[in-house]
Amino acid sequence: MSFFRNVAINRVNLHYAVQTFAEAAGGIFFLAYMLQAGVSAAITLVAMAAIVGLRFVVRGAVLPLARRIGMRRTLIAGTLLEALAFPMLAQVQGVNGWFIALCLLSPLGSALYWTSYHAYFAALGDAEARGGQIAFREAMAAVIGILAPLAGGWALVTWGPTPMFACVGLLQALAALPLIGGPEVPIKDEAPSGLRAAPLGVWLMMTDGLFAAGYHYVWQIALFLTLKQSFEAFAGAMALAALVGAGCGLVLGRYIDLGHGRRALIVAYGVGAGVVVLRALSLDTPWLAVIANASGALVVSLMIPALMTPVYNAAKASPCPLRFHIATEGGWDIGSGVGCLTAAAFVASGQGLAAPILLALAGAAIAFAILWRAYGRPA
Repeated sequence: MSFFRNVAINRVNLHYAVQTFAEAAGGIFFLAYMLQAGVSAAITLVAMAAIVGLRFVVRGAVLPLARRIGMRRTLIAGTLLEALAFPMLAQVQGVNGWFIALCLLSPLGSALYWTSYHAYFAALGDAEARGGQIAFREAMAAVIGILAPLAGGWALVTWGPTPMFACVGLLQALAALPLIGGPEVPIKDEAPSGLRAAPLGVWLMMTDGLFAAGYHYVWQIALFLTLKQSFEAFAGAMALAALVGAGCGLVLGRYIDLGHGRRALIVAYGVGAGVVVLRALSLDTPWLAVIANASGALVVSLMIPALMTPVYNAAKASPCPLRFHIATEGGWDIGSGVGCLTAAAFVASGQGLAAPILLALAGAAIAFAILWRAYGRPA
């Protein structure tokens, strides 16, 4: 497969594999653990909105830092800061000092990590094999996601939160090792017209953020509550989802590289809309919620290659991929923050969680329209 020939991307994918294990073993319990620790669903969603809002504010610091120490070292710094959040999460008991500290630290680590990661991946990847490279990354993440939630759920119940999240934080820190010795991506001091191509990415990531608010954040809260706040059942549902999703996106990614982007869109976003509706209908039936969660793995495997192929290619073609992704990640923060606040308002008013989940349909519809036009243009 042509996407294995890029040694630099293989190194980045090794980093991503370790990071994904940490995220799947500990990160998936972020919202569930807050609920278990006494934070209400509405406050949890407001906290997520605050985190992405602060991330939007601090993202401007990424460029001067990366110009000073380099994009690769900025990615390493973000990886290590993300690791600190896990042991802090274990200390949350209601809206206490640790809860506030976590909400203040998380945006900094997340802004450094995801902005530099996307820019680094975009700069080192190959436009002609982009769909396959993204699809392989997501398939790898799906395979890891089969074992990691089970391991994390078992450790959380058996060891307790403090040692479990400490181990996850250590694993997250170890994800920095494959990046040591990797290629550096130069950052220009000035990039005239550097954001000319950014509006496409900004709008797409904004719609993805809105989609994620309902599809991921609200759904994780709803699933945990539907499964009677059982960490074991929650972990098992996540592992089953990863099993279903592993490998599904590989075919679609190569299909995009062969020039069939619009057909891939119909499949990816058609499945996505159906799963959103299924999730909204399943909240009172645990077995149906588990099926809806497992079906969701197909959505991630199918939608991410379709969504991110034009975004990464536009970033690579831009004068400065880092500046490009500072703008696009800011768009994601806006979409996700608006979605989380809207969902919190629904929950606080007693409307339940089904309506906020359906907010994801709005994000998916707008993204589909933008991508349909983008894939219709000549390469």
